[in-house]
Amino acid sequence: MAFSEEVLRKQLGKYKFRDLTIEELKNVNKTYPNFTFSMNTYTFKDGSQKDLLNFSGTVPVKYGNSYNIPIRLWILDSHPFAPPICFLKPTVNMGISVGKHVDAHGRIYLPYLQNWSHPKSTVIGLIREMIAKFEEELPLYSLSSSDAARQSELLSYIAKITAGETDLKSKSKIGGSKNEGCINKITIVGAGDLGIACVLAVAAKGTADKVVLLDLSEGAAKGGTMDLDIFALPNVEISKDFSALADSKVVVLTVNSLGNAQTYLDVIQSNVDLFRGIIPAISHYSQNTVLLVASHPALSRTLFEGFFFTVTKIKENSVLGIKVEVMTYVSWKLSGFPKSRVIGVGANLDTERFRNILANLLKAQVLAKDAWIIGEQGEDKVPAWTSCNSVATQTEGMAAHNSRETVANRAMEVLKGKGQRSWSVGLSVADLADSILKDKRKVHSVSTLAKGCCDINSEVFLSLPCVLGTNGVIEMVKLEEDPLVQEKLQSSAGSIHDLQQQLQL
Repeated sequence: MAFSEEVLRKQLGKYKFRDLTIEELKNVNKTYPNFTFSMNTYTFKDGSQKDLLNFSGTVPVKYGNSYNIPIRLWILDSHPFAPPICFLKPTVNMGISVGKHVDAHGRIYLPYLQNWSHPKSTVIGLIREMIAKFEEELPLYSLSSSDAARQSELLSYIAKITAGETDLKSKSKIGGSKNEGCINKITIVGAGDLGIACVLAVAAKGTADKVVLLDLSEGAAKGGTMDLDIFALPNVEISKDFSALADSKVVVLTVNSLGNAQTYLDVIQSNVDLFRGIIPAISHYSQNTVLLVASHPALSRTLFEGFFFTVTKIKENSVLGIKVEVMTYVSWKLSGFPKSRVIGVGANLDTERFRNILANLLKAQVLAKDAWIIGEQGEDKVPAWTSCNSVATQTEGMAAHNSRETVANRAMEVLKGKGQRSWSVGLSVADLADSILKDKRKVHSVSTLAKGCCDINSEVFLSLPCVLGTNGVIEMVKLEEDPLVQEKLQSSAGSIHDLQQQLQL
């Protein structure tokens, strides 16, 4: 309906600040007379529903040519003290360009919304920033007729999500042929150094029948992506379309974002916002996939030194960033997948290095077989041992136990000098993907939901020895009981949980 103050007063009877809301909407109507207003039921993420005023229409955007971008804003009953909920409203002939400010459902995320404060913040100001951001990165694109049919199905799926009707166990897929579901297909999301390293490692290992590199960067292919395209590796496809990941058995996440972060928390939130636009699309196109999170949101030298500790020497080409455990938790929450199918690369690389150091440098082959690195990545990682080693410990007594600890400490000192370079993480990713796709039932130290382990009661992901197969984590392997190890794991869980509580998912 067109703007009518009398009608709105009746409809907004339950709004806490009705008069303030109506006055603001008057200004909106004067500036954008094409907007139409209505009352509809909105379904929140927790499944609760509420009748809310919403208005829709188009805003003018100049991106080379002039475009009218369709949007829809939902006004909460606590307006103007709470920001609107904003969505794109594409037609079936329009595709959503997932980016920094728009997710796969068309929901719009802007700094203006995050910093909303009455009376400084207004709907008019919000729309102005929306237009400015859309002129930097156009949120919609035109579809061909065949793509339009697929988009219609996708919009229907998104509508079901909004209505709380999604069935993630459904086997229907959009895009991809019927035969693709039978092949071992891996999709690498992100075409940075780490993404390309994963593609090369997976291809070299012969792990998959098909490898898709999903390049989410803007513009034409460049750098390593262009080189991959030029030299055309067998069974490797480069795409910018989310539908290319359809029927993937494993999806590897390597993307990260620094954004305009000023603090440690800002960096993490920037990456949460990025994942919020990616994970739902993965869940849609590959509903039965195993998510393997390898993203290490890299920090600039200034942020790293300013918000962690003073760095006296930074290794060249090493990955400095947020531990993968947090991003694995975020992926699990956003995907709706069972915990077994969301895995972080965790300490797999460190475990293999630790064992190699023990066996080859320190000549402790017996110890190496049952040695693990667990917990969180970085300075707080912990050496541990599987239960079978405890028999030898009981037999040989305290002297043997102390000897093992001495050797382990020496190995840890050597391990600290090893950086997490893109190519080494890529090799670790290929190792994990191989165990999953080939159902090897091999044990790896990966980030998995640790709740219930070592008296951890919070939902955090930590690296623990796990048996991996086609459905992800099959079971955890029991570790030797050690009070010091348990204390360190609980400490890591506590700090990670406190951090997660500050994130806006």
